[in-house]
Amino acid sequence: MYYSTKYDSPLGELFIVSDGDAIFKVSFTNNNEDCTVNDDLPIFKKVKKWFDDYFNGLNPKIDFKLNPEGSEFRLGVWNILSEIPYGQSVTYGEIASMISDNMAPQAVGGAVGANPIAIIIPCHRVLGKNGKLTGYAGGLDRKIELLKIEDIKFKMI
Repeated sequence: MYYSTKYDSPLGELFIVSDGDAIFKVSFTNNNEDCTVNDDLPIFKKVKKWFDDYFNGLNPKIDFKLNPEGSEFRLGVWNILSEIPYGQSVTYGEIASMISDNMAPQAVGGAVGANPIAIIIPCHRVLGKNGKLTGYAGGLDRKIELLKIEDIKFKMI
């Protein structure tokens, strides 16, 4: 059984999905998941505290389990995203080269764009070549604000 809750962030409502043990999804859009609303799960309280700290400019530690669902390739990319330090960025090309000498940055872009756990798995820290701002599933305006929170420098397209 999956449970959901909402978090009112400064960038809009976030929808959070869990099985009670791990977080499966964090999104700016509610995809009408087949979930039971339960605002009192301990994991939801931890995640909301994490978001409170994050949006207050802190670098909170993730002390809850994440369980994104995806292919082996996507899980590998999301694992790399999780290793990007707070306040730093990488490019799609850099991630591609971490995976394989002949990996296309566009393939990485597809996996980054499919990240089901927004902000916590920090896909917003991925920029285009030469630090150029690129798309974000939650909207470019939100990506800009997330980068500003972490004081990450970027170039407009």
